[in-house]
Formats: sequence, structure tokens, C-alpha cells
Amino acid sequence: MTDLSKLVINKGGKVPSKSCWKIFLNILITVFHKIAFASSRWICSMCYTETKTVPPVKNPIILESAMSLAEKIRTKKLKSEDLIKAYMERLQDINPILNCLVEDRFKDALEEARNADKLVEGGTMSEDQLAKEKPLLGLPFTTKDCIMVKDLHHTSGLLSRKDIIAKEDSECIALLRKSGAIPIGLTNVSELCMWWESSNKVHGRTNNAYNVNRIVGGSSGGEGCIQSAIGSSFGIGSDIGGSIRMPAFFNGIFGHKPSKFTVSSHGQYPAPASEFQESFLGLGPMTRKATDLKPLLKIISGDKAKNLKLDENVPVKNIKVYYQENCLNTKIVSPVDSTLKRVLKEAASHLSTVCDTKVKNVEFKKMAISSKIWLASMNIKDSLSFMERLTGNNSVLNVLLEIAKCAIGQSKHTFVALMTSFIEKIGPQAGTKEHEKMLKLRQELEDEFRELLGDDGVFLYPTHPTAAPFHNEPLLKMHNFNYTAIINVLGFPATHIPMGLNDEGLPIGIQVVSNWNNDRLCLAIAEELEKKFGGWIDPSSSKKDN
Repeated sequence: MTDLSKLVINKGGKVPSKSCWKIFLNILITVFHKIAFASSRWICSMCYTETKTVPPVKNPIILESAMSLAEKIRTKKLKSEDLIKAYMERLQDINPILNCLVEDRFKDALEEARNADKLVEGGTMSEDQLAKEKPLLGLPFTTKDCIMVKDLHHTSGLLSRKDIIAKEDSECIALLRKSGAIPIGLTNVSELCMWWESSNKVHGRTNNAYNVNRIVGGSSGGEGCIQSAIGSSFGIGSDIGGSIRMPAFFNGIFGHKPSKFTVSSHGQYPAPASEFQESFLGLGPMTRKATDLKPLLKIISGDKAKNLKLDENVPVKNIKVYYQENCLNTKIVSPVDSTLKRVLKEAASHLSTVCDTKVKNVEFKKMAISSKIWLASMNIKDSLSFMERLTGNNSVLNVLLEIAKCAIGQSKHTFVALMTSFIEKIGPQAGTKEHEKMLKLRQELEDEFRELLGDDGVFLYPTHPTAAPFHNEPLLKMHNFNYTAIINVLGFPATHIPMGLNDEGLPIGIQVVSNWNNDRLCLAIAEELEKKFGGWIDPSSSKKDN
């Protein structure tokens, strides 16, 4: 890459000097974590030795993009009923291995598919009318078990909600149905959607299609998995700290978290505790093809779509590109793998050849405290705590007792959910000076980003510092989510872009961020990098060993 300048974004003044004991403590913490990370990796590699792999696709039609399939349905080249049957067959092959689909509605979906085929055959609507009014007619999709789909369970991975049935569709699902799309099932999540491995006491654990010993991410992990393994034509996830982008990263697909307040969160459980917290939450599309993101985003944005100007032509050459290699904090966060740094630079290098302006390496210093800023922003005064939400009846858990019960398999909650309840009390508490300080720094960081990006800039950043860890390994790497979480509290749109596989055969990639309502820039970069680097890779055809 040629002539990359470096900008330091640190408007807070000089970094204060540290006393010797603080320097020593930081070194000690860093060394401890490196030893812990290395030890956990070795132990996991010894414990997880499963060799199951997903079988090859039997019907190649399901490999096509969602928009291509929709076009074939309305032009009578493909029947919706046949397409759903093809996905049903695929799910029967992969779900016993992956456990990504937790509930189906195949019977109802087939009936809706037949009705879609009758509408096409009847000729009461022209192809142009169908394309305009029902652009997703007959297209089967899935969504996570925390977004309401009428008559299906709505558990959010919480045992106390195992018998709750959604009485209506969420607004996002309703918009998709109006466009002709057909939901075929729900996918797995982490307990209460607040962890980055999808495992719970209701549905169990989901395995990665590229290596079943590895995680699929959370909380939209089941959705990321089902997309990577070609189990539906597209999916819908939700993201309050990286829950679309991390699963997209671990599963090698595309995932987009929209600008704040773009897609309605109605029907998402748990619901945001305030308007401020709602600005962090984004429901968005998860796909195997970058070109599917924009049309899906346009539909689920409803009336807000006009704010995104998605129909505007976006010449990539006019986009200004900035990038940062890491979050500048390795005390409690894993260092970014060299392979991930390499693909980030390769993306920047490619964009430097197609953009009119130089690609610039920047450093947002405040990214080093991303975890603290996110935790403080999530801690809303007078709102229900994570601990209270876990009970389902807003009572308070005896966390230490539940952890003891968990050790003997008697708790109704996962260990990590209990630990999250405990850690929640460690973060900056609402009303304290530390809390106010973190919110002030959040605002300053937001201002710095907005000034740099303007209306024509994007920011390339790691989605995660390592490829998919082994199951349970995130327990020792819990702060690694800060690469995605910080973008949520800033309210910016972000897209994860797959960039191939590493030496272990695991997906790798990067995220691209833009200013508010400039989602179209992220999507344009995603399409450009997909053309250059190939995008999603079929796990059943990968030559890498599992």
C-alpha cells in the first residue's frame, strides 16, 4: 500500500504519566492474560476434537443470492414451494450437526409458498408490479429467537420464557411478510441475548459449520450459522453490542447493523430500557451475498428508508477511507491476529487503488476504553438489571447460589449469564462520577468520528481480534467484544465483510463503519470488497480441514 499517512485522534490532551506501581500492575495484568489465553487455547484444543462436517449442497439453486431467487420466482423460472422444500432438505442435513434452527414452521410456510406461486401464475399482477410491491415474494427466511414471529416461541434463550408464544409479528418481520417473504423458522441465541456464544438452557448450543468445535458468536449466532451453512435465503439479526457483526465474522457471512433508529425494535426481547439504549440496538440483514443487504435494508427500514438514500448511486472512488488496526488495549483484550491485520491492510490497499483520495491510518485513542464506555452506556438509571431480567419475573437472583447450583447442573441459567449478572455490578454505575465521565468520553468519541467521516468517509476496523474461538473459550476473553460494541453506543451503521479463511479454515474479515444514515457507503464498500476478495465461502466445499 502506498503513502498511507497516520492521524492521531486524541483531543483529550496529553496522556497523564503513570506511577511505577500502575505500570507494574498493567504489565502484570498483560502477562497474566497472555498466559491465560495461551493455556485456554491448549486445553480447548485437547478437549474439543469433534470431526463432524456439514455435507455438500444437494440442490445448487439454494446457493444463489436472495434477490436472484426472488427474481426467478416472480418470472416463473422457480416455484416458491420447490425452493422451500430445497431449504427444508438442507436443514434436515445440517441441523443435527449444527443445532442452528430451534423451531420451524414448514407446514405453514409451504402453504404460503403455494399461495405465492398461485399469485404469480394467476397473472393478476405483472412482473413489474410484483417487483415493486412484493419484491421478496415466495422467498424463505429465518430470524433469531428474540424477534417475534406470530405463533412461534419467543424465548430469547430464557428457560422462564420457554412456553411464551408470540401473538403478533415484530414490525421488522411484518414488513418482510408484506413484501412477500416467508418465515420458515427461528434460530438459536445466547441466554437473554447478552453473550457472544449462542448457548442456552432452552435450545442448547450451536456449532460452527466450518469447525463444529468452534463458536458461532452471539447473540445472532444461530442466524449467522444457518446463513453460512445455506439453511435459508437470508436472515434477520439484532445487534446491541456486536450481535450481528460478530456472528457474521465467525460464520463468514455479511451482516449489517443499521444507523440508529432506522429499523424498528418493536418485538425484540429484551426491549431497550430507554431511548438512549434503543439508539444502540439495530435489527439488520444477515446474508451470504453483499448485494442482498441493500434491498433487504430498504424493506425493513420502512418509512425510515428515505433517510438512508439507498437508491443513490455510490461511486466507490468518491469515498474517503480511514482505518485502525487495533483498539490500543491488550491488557484485557486479545491482540489482533496477524492474519486479521493482514486482511485489513489488504482491504485498505485495494481501496487505495480505486478511491480518488489516499487511504489513511488513524488512531482513535478512546477506543482503548471501549468496554468501559459500552458498559456505562448500557447502565441506565432505574432500569431493570440483567440479573432481574434473567428471572423473567423481575425478582433478584442469588447469583452465588446459582453459580454453585450451576456447578452441579441444577441451575436454570448458563454459567456465563450468571457471570454477566455479577460483572454488571462492577462496571460504572449510573449516577456516579465514573459513569458521567464515561458518557462524556463517549460523546467526545462520537464527535471525533463524525468530524472525520463527514458525509463521504468510512472507517475500516477489526470486527474481532481473533477467528472463532473454541466453545467456552470466550469466558477468558470476555472483553474481546469491544471491537463491535463501541460502534453501537456511537449509533453508527456498520457492516461486517468476510475476507476468506485463515490457516485453520476459519472465516476472517473486517467491519466498515460510516456516519449516521450513510449506510449506503458501508454497503458499497462491502460489494467492492466482495468482488475483489470473494466474500462468503461454502463451508461444505472448503478444502480446509475441520
